[in-house]
Amino acid sequence: MSSALPLTPARERIVLWLLALTQFTVIMDFMVMMPLAPQLMRAFAIEPAAVSGAVSAYAWCAGISGLAAAMYIDRFDRKQLLLVVFALFTLSNLACAAAPNFHVLVLSRAFAGLSGGILGAIVMAIIGDLIPANRRGAATGIVMTSFSMASVLGVPTGVMLAAHYGWASPFYILVICSLPILLLAARVLPALDSHLPNNTPLSAVLPNLLALYRKREHLKAFLLSVVNMMTGMMVIPFISPVLVSNVGLQPAEITYVYLAGGLATFFTARRIGTWSDRYGAQKVYRIVSLLFVLPVLFITHMPVLPLVGVMLFFPFFMVLASGRNIPMQALMTTVPEPARRGAFLSANAAIQQVGTGVGALLGGLTLHTQASGHIAGYGLNGWIAAGLALLTVLWVGQVRGAAPVAAPVAVKAA
Repeated sequence: MSSALPLTPARERIVLWLLALTQFTVIMDFMVMMPLAPQLMRAFAIEPAAVSGAVSAYAWCAGISGLAAAMYIDRFDRKQLLLVVFALFTLSNLACAAAPNFHVLVLSRAFAGLSGGILGAIVMAIIGDLIPANRRGAATGIVMTSFSMASVLGVPTGVMLAAHYGWASPFYILVICSLPILLLAARVLPALDSHLPNNTPLSAVLPNLLALYRKREHLKAFLLSVVNMMTGMMVIPFISPVLVSNVGLQPAEITYVYLAGGLATFFTARRIGTWSDRYGAQKVYRIVSLLFVLPVLFITHMPVLPLVGVMLFFPFFMVLASGRNIPMQALMTTVPEPARRGAFLSANAAIQQVGTGVGALLGGLTLHTQASGHIAGYGLNGWIAAGLALLTVLWVGQVRGAAPVAAPVAVKAA
C-alpha cells in the first residue's frame, strides 16, 4: 500500500476539473433529451407525451438509484466506485445511441438514470473528503461550471449534430467524451478510502438508511433540497415552448438564448463559490435566492421581445438559477459526519430527483394551450416559484453542519 500523501494544490485543481468534466457528461446527458424531442418524434413516430416519458424514466430511476446507493456508497473506496459507475453510465449512452426502437431507448434512459443518478452524490462526497469545509464553496463552484459547459458547448453542439446526423449522434459524442475522462480519473484520482473501514453488517444497512431520514438535522437539509429543486422546475422545463409560443422566437433561436445564459454562468459559478467560502454558504444562498425572485417573475410574465432582448435578459436568470445550487451544495457537505457523508449525499440526491419530478409535474398541471397557440398559466408558475424561493430563504438558517471544521484530509496516492 502506498504511503499517505497530502493533495498538492496543482493536483487538487486537476481533480476538481476532472470532477467537473464528469458532471458535464451527466448534465448534458439529461439536458439534451428535451431539445431532441422533434427528432425523436419523427424517428419513432411518437407523441410528445412519449418523449416526456423517456425523460421521466431517467429522473425516477436516478431517484431510485440515489436512494439505494445510500445503503452502500460508504462501504467502498470512492475512486473505485466512481470508475465503475461512470463506466456503466458510458455503456448506457452507447445503448441509447444504438437503440433500434423507442422501447429500447426508454430502457436505456432508465439505465442511464440508475448510473448517472448517483454520480453527482459520489462527486460531492469526494469534494467533502478532499476539500476542507472553508474551501468547499470554491471547489463546488469549479465543479458547477459543468452546468455552464453543458449549456454553452454540450447541448447546442448536440442539437446541431442531431439536426445534421440524426438523433443518436449526441449520445455517440457522449461516449467518445466519456472514455478519456474515465482513463484520466483512473490516473489522477487518489485512493479515497479514509472513511473506511465501514464494518456495518448488511443486516443493519436498511435500518441505517431509515435512520438517515429520521434525524432532525438531515430532514431539515432534505426539505431545503426538495423545495430548492421544485422552485426551478416549476419554471425551467417550460422556458423553450413559452419563448416560442408566447414571446415569438423561432425554435432555432433558442440555442442562442441558452448560449448567452451558459456563457454568463461560466464566469460567475466560481465567483459565487468563492463568496460562499468568504461570507458563509447560508448568507450567499439567501442573497442569490432573493435576487432570483426578480428574473423568475419577469420570465414568467415576459412580453413579446426581439431575440436580442431575450438574450440580454436570460443571463440574469441563468446566473441566479444555477447560482443558488452552489452554496446549497457546499452547505450539504457539512451536514453529515464524514463516515456517513456518501450515504447522506446519495439520499439527498434522491430527494432532489423527487423535487425535480414534483416541480415539473406541478408546473405542467397549471399550463394549457389556448386556441391561438398561446401557453396560459405560466405566470402562476412564476408566483409559486417566487413563493418557494422565499420559503428557502427563511429555511436555510435551519440547516447546520454536524461538526466543527476539520483539518484537510490526507489521502493516499493512487
